[in-house]
Amino acid sequence: MGLKACFRMYEELNDYLPGKKRKKDFSFPIKGSTTIRDAVSCLKIPPEKIDLVLINGESASFKHVIKKGDRVSFYPAFEFFDISSVTKLKDTN
Repeated sequence: MGLKACFRMYEELNDYLPGKKRKKDFSFPIKGSTTIRDAVSCLKIPPEKIDLVLINGESASFKHVIKKGDRVSFYPAFEFFDISSVTKLKDTN
């Protein structure tokens, strides 16, 4: 068994996933120094569609290296919720 993290996509980001992974947690295999950007690329999600990533409840950038057991949540642009106090990915590319 390899190293894994727990991923979850929210709202329209689910459109890029196969049906069995939509709107629920799923395991994602990590190898070596897998970054958020690497994972997004592997899942074929356009990076510009992701506005916020939380790892274990803390905001993270595309450069963050995922660790075994991390819980990673991906969010699209927020239309009615102020997230100005956390790291928006568009600001840290």
